[in-house]
Amino acid sequence: MTMKTNESALDRALRAGVGVLALILGIVVGAGSVPGIILLVVAAILLVTAAVGFCPIYRILGMATNRTTP
Repeated sequence: MTMKTNESALDRALRAGVGVLALILGIVVGAGSVPGIILLVVAAILLVTAAVGFCPIYRILGMATNRTTP
């Protein structure tokens, strides 16, 4: 099973932007606090999916924002 890109360029850019924002907020809130840890985990997920262009939830739901993916 290969991971095919299922995110459009706009989707990836939005994920990267929100991921950076969540990273900054996680650090500001406090990386040792529960909200800070949650924000850092969300940031990591968003930044990784933006970098690779693949969202496992999209695969499960059978959807894609990338028009070239069936």
